[in-house]
Amino acid sequence: MPQITLPDGSLRQLPDHATGYDLAASISEGLARNALAVNVNGEVRDLTRALPDGASVSILTWNDPLGKATYWHSSAHLMAEALEVMYPGVKLAIGPAIENGFYYDVDLGEGRSISSNDFPEIEKKMLELAKAKSQYIRREVPKAEAIAYFTEKQDPYKLELLENLEDGQITFYTQGNFTDLCRGPHIPDTGTIKAAKLMNVAGAFWRGDEKNKQLTRLYGITFPKAKELAEYLERLEEAKRRDHRKLGKELKLFAFSERVGAGLPLWLPKGTALRERLEQFLRKAQIKAGYLPVVTPHIGAKELYVTSGHYEKYGADSFQPIRTPNPGEEFFLKPMNCPHHCEIYKTEPRSYRDLPVRYAEFGTVYRYEQSGELHGLTRVRGFTQDDAHIFCRPDQVKEEFKKVIDLVQYVLKALDFQDYTAQISLRDPDNKTKYIGSDENWALAEAAIQEAAAEKQLTTVTEYGEAAFYGPKLDFMVRDAIGRRWQLGTIQVDYNLPERFELEYTAADNSKQRPVMIHRAPFGSLERFVAVLIEHCGGNFPLWLTPEQFIVLPISDKYVEYAHEVKARLEAEDLRGTIDGRDERIGRKIRDGEMAKTPYLLVVGEKEAQDGIVSVRKHGEGDLGSMPIADFIKSVQSQLL
Repeated sequence: MPQITLPDGSLRQLPDHATGYDLAASISEGLARNALAVNVNGEVRDLTRALPDGASVSILTWNDPLGKATYWHSSAHLMAEALEVMYPGVKLAIGPAIENGFYYDVDLGEGRSISSNDFPEIEKKMLELAKAKSQYIRREVPKAEAIAYFTEKQDPYKLELLENLEDGQITFYTQGNFTDLCRGPHIPDTGTIKAAKLMNVAGAFWRGDEKNKQLTRLYGITFPKAKELAEYLERLEEAKRRDHRKLGKELKLFAFSERVGAGLPLWLPKGTALRERLEQFLRKAQIKAGYLPVVTPHIGAKELYVTSGHYEKYGADSFQPIRTPNPGEEFFLKPMNCPHHCEIYKTEPRSYRDLPVRYAEFGTVYRYEQSGELHGLTRVRGFTQDDAHIFCRPDQVKEEFKKVIDLVQYVLKALDFQDYTAQISLRDPDNKTKYIGSDENWALAEAAIQEAAAEKQLTTVTEYGEAAFYGPKLDFMVRDAIGRRWQLGTIQVDYNLPERFELEYTAADNSKQRPVMIHRAPFGSLERFVAVLIEHCGGNFPLWLTPEQFIVLPISDKYVEYAHEVKARLEAEDLRGTIDGRDERIGRKIRDGEMAKTPYLLVVGEKEAQDGIVSVRKHGEGDLGSMPIADFIKSVQSQLL
C-alpha cells in the first residue's frame, strides 16, 4: 500500500496500484472532477498511471501552469486529429504546448495550404471530436513496431524522431482514431475541451534548420469554458491597444530608423524625459543605499571578455570585433558591464573592512540579436542596464542579497507592479557544460539565494537550467495589468568572476581572500522596462513619472499671457507642462490633450484670468471644475512620490 506525501507535508495511504485519479478522489470529489494531471516527484504524469510508494505528489488542475500545459498539449493532439480527418495524408512533425496555447508543425503535401479562412472549419471539427470524450490512452511500444507504424503512414518526420529514441523508451498516445508518437503526459479525455480558437498560421523549417523543408505551423488555444476564451480574446485586443510600439509612436517617446540600424532605438524628447526620470528615481535610491556611481567605456579589449568568459558564451551574439591599425589589436562593443567593474575594483588594495563595495552604472551594452527576433523596445541590439555590482565578503552575501531584494520591491511598488513571483533560477544539474565555476561555489551561491528569498518571505518558484552561465539568480516575474508575465528585476550571486579576474581583499588574519560578487538590475534594461511599463499602464504613466503633467489651454489668444502666468506658477513648484497656444477650437485642444494622455488639462479664459483660477480636466475622469492655482498645486503634489 503506497504512502504518498502531499504538498502540505501530510501523508496519505492508498491501495496498491492506486493512480493519480484515485488520490484526487480520496481528497475530494471536486478535485477529482477538475484534475488534469499529476506531479510525481517533479515529473508530470497522466492521472491514470499508478503512483510509486514514497512519492511526493500534487494534483494539477487548470489553475496550475503545468496543468494548463498538459491541457494544451492534449489539445495539440486534438487539432492534429482534426487535420488528419480534413486533410487526408497530412504528415505530422511536432506539437508542443507553449506559454499560451499550442502549435503543431505539419506537412500538408504539395498544392495544399491553410489560411485563416480555414480556421472556423478546423475549430468546428476539433469541438466535434472533443464531444466524443475520447480517452488519451498511453501505450509503451517496441521501437520496431513504432518504425513499422510510421513507415506505413509514410511519415518521415516521426521516423526521424524515432532514430534518436532508445527501445523501451517509446510511447504512443491514442485518442479516438488518432495515434501519435509522444512521451506525454495528457489529460484524461477530450471532453474537457469546450472552446477552441486557431490564432495564427506561419511557416517553420523542420527542426529550425532552413536547409530542411518548410512546414506549416498552426497555432491554437483551448479552454474548458467558452467564457474563458472570450475573456482571453478580449485581453488580446486590449494588448493590441496597449502595444508599446503603437503608443510609443503616438506619445512621441521613441523611434527607429533604418539608417541608424535595426534594433537601435532613438529616444525622442518626451521619451528621454521619461527615461531620465526613471534613472533619477533609481539613482536617488541607490545613493541612499550606499552605491557608488561609476562610468565605463562602450567598448573593451577582446582579452577582457576572454577573461570574463563572455567571449566564449556570447561571442556568437556579439557584434564583429573592432580592429585597430595595430596588428592583432581587437575591441568589442561591450555585451556586459561586469568585467569593467571588476577592473575598477582592482584599481586599489582592499581590506575586509572596506567591503562591501557597491558600484552602480547605467551602462549601455550591445548584443547582435537576429533580425527576426527584434521587437520594439523589448528585444533590441543596444540597451542600457541599470547595472550594479556588489563586492562583499562571503559572510555578507546573504545580507547584501536581502538588501537588493528590498530595493527591487521598492522599485516595483513605486511603479504599481503589485503582482509578482520570484523565480529562483538554478543550474541545470544534467548539463553543467553551459556554466563556469566549481560545484562547491555553485552550491554556496544557490544556497545563499534560496535562504535570502525564504527569509524575505517571497513567493517563489524554482527553475532548473535558467541560471546565468556564471551563477544562479533570482528573477522577478511580474504580471501586468492584463495578466501577462514579464521578467523584470534580476539579482545574481557570482563566485566565478572574482576568481577569473583574481580579485582579492586582505582578511582579518592578513590572508588574501576572494570577494563574492552580486550582480543586480532592478529594471533589467531601461528599454525593456519602459516597454513593459507602457503596456502595463496603457501609456497612462504615474504622475511623478509622466513627461508632461499638465497642458494649459487658453480659450483664445487674449488669454495666452495668463496661460504663461499659470505655467510659471506651476513650474516654480517643480511641476512639468506646456501651453497649447495653437489657433484651434478649445474642443480640439482638449481632444488632442486627451489623446496624448496628459494627466491634467487646464482650461483658462476670461473668468479664470479674472479670478486667478484654472478649470481642471483630469485624464480619464473629465471635468473637475474650477479651483485656485494653489489648490491645484497642492492636489498634484499630494500624488507625487
